[in-house]
Order: sequence, then C-alpha cells, then structure tokens
Amino acid sequence: MRWCGEFVDIVGEVPAVDASSWAGSRFADRYFTFWETTDGTPVSMAAATSMVADMVRVDPVYTPAHLRGRGYAGAVTVEVSRAALAAGATDVVLYADPVNLTSNALYQCIGYVPVTEWAVCDFSCSVPELSY
Repeated sequence: MRWCGEFVDIVGEVPAVDASSWAGSRFADRYFTFWETTDGTPVSMAAATSMVADMVRVDPVYTPAHLRGRGYAGAVTVEVSRAALAAGATDVVLYADPVNLTSNALYQCIGYVPVTEWAVCDFSCSVPELSY
C-alpha cells in the first residue's frame, strides 16, 4: 500500500480516499506482481485489473526512486503483460505519462504502442443564487 501511495504522489493524482484504507483505494481490485532480487527483496511492482471484454489494464507500475534504472520495472511489466495474454486477454493496455521519456521508451521497447493522448479536466460550475 505504501508503494501505491508513493505512486499516486509521483504522478500527482489526488487520492479519492485515505491511502491508508486499501479497501477504499482505487488499487483494491488489482492483482499485484512484485519483482524481487535473488534474496527475496521486492524492488518493483506492477498490477493488472481483472479482464473485461478481453482487455486487461496494467496500472500501476512502480519502482522506488533509489532502485530505478536497473531494469526492474521493465521486467515486472513484461511479466504482468505476459500473464494477461496467457490468461486470454487480446488487449493489454497501460497509461504512461507522456513527459516521462524513460518509461515511454521502455514500454515501446517491450512491445507497447502509443495509441492516443488524453487529459483530465475539472470544470467547476457555480450557480449564483437568484433573488426574486
């Protein structure tokens, strides 16, 4: 759960609920895979959603900052993607930050193809009180 909280902080996502509540988080429905060193120390993680309409989404992929640049994220992403395909998924998708050139190059190297870019907008609307 701590790594999920760190991921949310890094990507600038505003958590919908208290990150200390696993059941209330957006990560509760994911299946997590942890990449470990030979001594069993976890060094990276990737999660996948349940398959819906033959599609699985990989989210999040996270490696703590002090462990980056060693191929851990690539290895765990490949493993999660292969497992989804082996389970029958015809589409495996993930969202990547377009300004993170390192992760985008990695994802393309392992077979992901950019499809589209998107943005989230929050339109607030206030309605003035009417007086009669």
